[in-house]
Amino acid sequence: MEQPRHKPVMLGEVLDVLQPKPGESLLDLTAGFGGHSREILEQTGMFKESVLVDRDQMAIATLGDLKAKGATLLHMDFLTAVSALFVEKRRFDMILADLGVSSPQLDEGERGFSFMYEGELDMRMDRTQDLTAKNVVNTYSERNLVELFVKYGEVKNGLAAKIAREITHARPFNTTKELADLIKAKSPHSRHHPATQYFQAIRIEVNDELGLLERTLPMLPDLLKPGGRLSIITFHSLEDRIVKQWLADEAGRGLESRLNVSKKLYTSGVQELENNPRARSAKMRFAARV
Repeated sequence: MEQPRHKPVMLGEVLDVLQPKPGESLLDLTAGFGGHSREILEQTGMFKESVLVDRDQMAIATLGDLKAKGATLLHMDFLTAVSALFVEKRRFDMILADLGVSSPQLDEGERGFSFMYEGELDMRMDRTQDLTAKNVVNTYSERNLVELFVKYGEVKNGLAAKIAREITHARPFNTTKELADLIKAKSPHSRHHPATQYFQAIRIEVNDELGLLERTLPMLPDLLKPGGRLSIITFHSLEDRIVKQWLADEAGRGLESRLNVSKKLYTSGVQELENNPRARSAKMRFAARV
């Protein structure tokens, strides 16, 4: 299958902190379309001991070249994958998690991730699951929608209540455009499209993004070999807050800490921001196994 166009975010920074060496293994928890993995595995040559995970079948289908070289592909969410690898007592030299939605997912209107393209309200990363954005928008109570927009979209309570009320009165919605148009019409003027925060909130709910992250992080140190490196890229403050707090808790365990946590926060360079505007919100945090 032809690989969709997708620029891996912060590739240079990822390579700088992970420092892949020949013979080292990789666990990529969000392999996507293989942008990071291909570069790392070309440097290590360790395809057979490496595992690439993604819950999106469209992404998995583009990684056949890496599978042919011996890499293991797992079509599942990263919590399920990490739990299985933990039971198998697998250990890796490098673990990478890029938590962003990929460009091909955003650019395909039928996936329903973006208000920039008209498509059915879907937003599922794993298209075999039942819950969709259409379910959330059309069946959640007004109160639940308010809570969702405030918690995951970081919308102010008053405005979240107004938009939730307008949505429940205008239901049902079938397409991204229908929902985005209503939100824009009922929101104060903004230089950013006002639907951005609401679509983020619905997407996080549909995919249980923060819940999966919170339950996965504590298991990662046990999947690293001594001296193994961990790199996590986030794209909004809710994710970054969870990762930052978890790393701080690990560092605060003193002699019982399993990780040496870097205090540096990595962001995209000027050249990358010019070439890939979607990298502007990316932040990377790094730690190494004791």
